[in-house]
Formats: sequence, C-alpha cells, structure tokens
Amino acid sequence: MSQMPQLSACPSCEEPLESGDLYCGACGFDLSAVPPRPDVSPNGANGANGSARAAAADGEPSEWPVAPEVDSSDTPVPTHLPTDLPGTDSAGGELTERPDAASGTPDEYPLPAPAADPRTATPPAGTKLCVACRSGRVDPDGYCENCGHAQPRERDHMEQVLDTVAAVSDRGLRHHRNEDAFAISTAALPDGSPAVVAIVCDGVSSATRPDEASLAASRAANESLLVSLPRGTHPQQAMHEAILAAADAVNALAAEPASAREHSPHQNAPACTLVGSVVAGGLLVVGWVGDSRAYWVPDDREGPTVRLTEDDSWAAQMVAAGLMNEAEAYADERAHAITGWLGADAYELEPHTASFKPDRAGVVVVCTDGLWNYAEAVEEMADAVPADAAARPLHSAQVLVGHALDGGGHDNVTVAVVPFPFVAQGAGSA
Repeated sequence: MSQMPQLSACPSCEEPLESGDLYCGACGFDLSAVPPRPDVSPNGANGANGSARAAAADGEPSEWPVAPEVDSSDTPVPTHLPTDLPGTDSAGGELTERPDAASGTPDEYPLPAPAADPRTATPPAGTKLCVACRSGRVDPDGYCENCGHAQPRERDHMEQVLDTVAAVSDRGLRHHRNEDAFAISTAALPDGSPAVVAIVCDGVSSATRPDEASLAASRAANESLLVSLPRGTHPQQAMHEAILAAADAVNALAAEPASAREHSPHQNAPACTLVGSVVAGGLLVVGWVGDSRAYWVPDDREGPTVRLTEDDSWAAQMVAAGLMNEAEAYADERAHAITGWLGADAYELEPHTASFKPDRAGVVVVCTDGLWNYAEAVEEMADAVPADAAARPLHSAQVLVGHALDGGGHDNVTVAVVPFPFVAQGAGSA
C-alpha cells in the first residue's frame, strides 16, 4: 500500500490541510486519490538529486555540491576561442580557421565600394539625363534613376537648327501628345548654289495614328526634295512631287492587317496636313494641303507681311464663295473643318504650289494652326516675329512657339523659320 502523500493544500480548491486529513474539509476532495511522488523523475533522474528530494521529504537538509575555490591571483581567466572547439559547418564539412583568428585582430570583412552619387557623378558621354533633377540617368522605361521623375517623350518638344533654317515643335498645354512633325534640310543645286527646305505637318486628331501620319509625310516630302533638287528639277515641280510622295507615305499607313481592323472596325485612315517651303536661287516656293500656313515677313517691316497659302477649310470655302466675310467665317464653329488632307480617305488630292520672288530680305514662317490661331492676321504675325529673325532663326522659332503657349497652347505648335536673302533679280510673283 502506498504511503498517503503529505499535502499542505487541497489540489482541488487550495484549502489549507492538516496532517492526517483524508478529505478536504472545504470541497470534500478525496486526498487519497492524489498519486504518490515518484522516486524517479519523469526524465529518469535519480541518485544524488533523487536522494536530495527524498531527504527533503523526510525533513533532512539537502547536500549541495561544493563550489570550486575562486582564484584570487591576478592570472586572467583563460579565453576559449572558437577554433578550440571542434565542429562542422552547416554542410557537414570541417570548419576552416579564419585568417584573422590566429592574430587576434578584429574581423575585417571587406565591403563593396558605395555607388557613386548620381547627383555628383559625371555620366558617360551620350547618357540621357533627367529633365527634372538634371543629374540622374534615365532608365529604359523613361524614368529618372535618381528622382524617379517620368521623362517627357521625345516628340513632346523638338528643336533643330541648321545654318540657314531652324524649327521648333511643342506638344502644347492641352494635348496628351505631339501630333505635329517637321523636317528641315539643305541641298545643293546643279550650279552649286544652296537650296533650303522646310516641311511642317499637322496630324489630323480625328484620324487614327495622326502622329505617325505627320512623321511619315514630313520625312517622305523632305527626302523627295533632297533627291529632285540636286537633279535640276524646278523647285515648284519638286515641291509638287514631294507632296505626292508624302501622300503615298501616309496612304501606306492605312494598309493594316485584317486582324487589326477586326479589333477596331470603326477606325479611319491616318491623315495629316502639310505645308512646305523651298528657298533656292532667289525663288521662294511654297506647297501645301490642308490648313497649315506659310507667311512672308520682311526684315524691315516696310513691305507688307503676306500669307502665302490658302487654307483647305470650311471657312476658306465660305469666303471664296462670297457667302461670308473672313471674320464671320472664322467665328463659326465649323471654321477649322478641313476640306483637304493627306490620307487614304481623302476625297481628292489637290497639291497647291506657288512661287515668289521677294524684292527684299525677310523670313518665311512655316507653321501649323497651333501658332496661327494666336496670330491669324498678317499684322499679328508680323508683330510676333522678332526683328532679328533672319539672323537668329532658332531663337525666333522659340519665341513664336512661346507666343502660342502664352496664348493658351490649346493645340500642338510647330514652326520653321527660313531666312530669305535678297537677290537683285527683280521683284514680283512667278
């Protein structure tokens, strides 16, 4: 029979107990149901520790191991290094001794050199820099690696300058992209004299992919002129052929795969307008389709400023038919509806060309309606063109684009400024 365990409190309600109690006086718990204390602990320990517990139960004092004597000398306690203990690494191999373990020097793990600060580092030649912080590099996705600023698209603002012509194109303040395009170049005539070319195109926003249409047209017209002028083709005939080449380039954009039209059955063909000028051998030749314009502005402002083109537009037709005067026609909401353009769905292509022989020096302003909407009258255009336009064509093109942006910038703005030197060969129109 096992010995009754000696408890100081009831295991059920923790009521204090007296020696010899068989039941709890508070809750009636059967104290004989409490299992006796084992001689061996659950983890199998016995011997000295078991004897100590038994002695404690019998009221005898426990025997504790004797503590080692403390060394009172100045001899330092020995230090155990990691290499003194055998072991393996996580892969099960032998641990290798660190190079600095024997020397006792602190661990020195070489760190990679910090990356150069993009704000102070000199980028390699040809690296595109952020337009916002002017120092960070632009990643392939179009964002600055330094400040994260999204970069403007290449066509949002374009400038080009040659010795005798300059052009600027800007997205404007309201449009989400720039649908204008331009091309400027120079060529040599058979006699060695120079010919200066400026082509400006305005994508028709209501058409599909107008930005592609304007770019294709400007490039095709420019390339055509660079081929025909050196061969001796008359500049006016060369301009006519250039417009036809531009029309072919835009028409080709309409040849989409059948699957593309299945997904977008209501899309119309890409389209744009075109205006261009050629200054060669004392002649000023212009050509156009649509409502982009060319103006003649004399340097001395003593001669008249002249609009050299006639719009292919509803308003121009109303004025030509005598149904409205110019003020009434351009006040109508239908005024800017174009009646001529380059594109596969154009009613009939009618390239317009004209040639002039100015009797004095001046500049030719070739522009889209994004500019002339803010300087429609010839007097307004004359006031907007800087007095030194012939000497500083790029600056003048920048000023004219700024004039449109200051006026509201409701449309894309593109302008080319072509200086015309005076050649004493007579005056008038050819």
